[in-house]
Amino acid sequence: MSRALVVRLDSLGDVVVCGPAVRAVAAGSASTTVLAGPRGAEVARLLPGVDDVEVFDAPWISAGAGPVDPAATAALVDRLRGRFDTALVLTSFHQSALPTALLLRLAGVPRVAAVSTDFPGSLLDVRLPEPADAPEPVRMLAVAAGAGYALPPGDDGRLALVDGLPPVAGLPDRYVVVHPGADAPARSYPPERWRAVVLALAGRGLPVVVTGGPDERALTSVVAADHGVDLGARLTVAELAAVLRGADAVAVGNTGPAHLAAAVGAPVVSLFSPVVPALRWAPHTDHRVILGDQHAACAGSRARVCPLPGHPCLAGVDPADVVEGVARLVGVRA
Repeated sequence: MSRALVVRLDSLGDVVVCGPAVRAVAAGSASTTVLAGPRGAEVARLLPGVDDVEVFDAPWISAGAGPVDPAATAALVDRLRGRFDTALVLTSFHQSALPTALLLRLAGVPRVAAVSTDFPGSLLDVRLPEPADAPEPVRMLAVAAGAGYALPPGDDGRLALVDGLPPVAGLPDRYVVVHPGADAPARSYPPERWRAVVLALAGRGLPVVVTGGPDERALTSVVAADHGVDLGARLTVAELAAVLRGADAVAVGNTGPAHLAAAVGAPVVSLFSPVVPALRWAPHTDHRVILGDQHAACAGSRARVCPLPGHPCLAGVDPADVVEGVARLVGVRA
């Protein structure tokens, strides 16, 4: 069996939705390594089937990577050389796999597969078409299938993380999670509305845990106020996954932790800005409520900053609707 490398170089949620594809590769390989960006490396280690993780900040993928660093790219090539028989490069529809494929060729990887609408020359052995419109985990699994990898019998293709997540102290026995942060302002529900959601949930007798990333401590403090347990900037990715796994429901924007919640089986209320299509990027779970105007003028724009006055697609969502969505989902896993 081959030694396989699966590449996904962007962020946390992008890596999570590749989980089924990674499991398919692992089922047909002796070992499976994931090459991830800095924002996706932690969660890559939580995907079933992953034996090792390499990290590289690719300037053709990551907006914050800066200019191409010849020393860093040479170091990556040296780390990969001679270790893999095959590589599968997974990308979103707006990204090119070819710069990565070039580095893999320089590292001597003999078989490279990826989607490419551009002519790849000798960079790809398996050139795959862009998969049909579908949820992103389904699309990535289709790419893996095109490269010759199938899920093992009994694997239903759902998002999943490994068992044995670390315990987190100080949580209520039963609780719901509010995760107010998002990677881009265009995907963000206003903080004062999140705060109203927390207040209303607490008023219904639902204990609330507020979570946030390393740079979201000020946001979670405002949102939690005196009515929620504030864990902003206090959790590793594995600990965040454990908190989400224990939640009766999660209210979250269109951001990586929404996919993390789906991967641990938590019901999700998704405040989803249509700058990217919900069909592809809404949390991939049977237990979800999607809020937000999916037909707003910004739909499909991939804008990071809302181009419309007043941010209507999300600012128009009443906090009462978020609370009702959470109430509908509490208990669905019982």
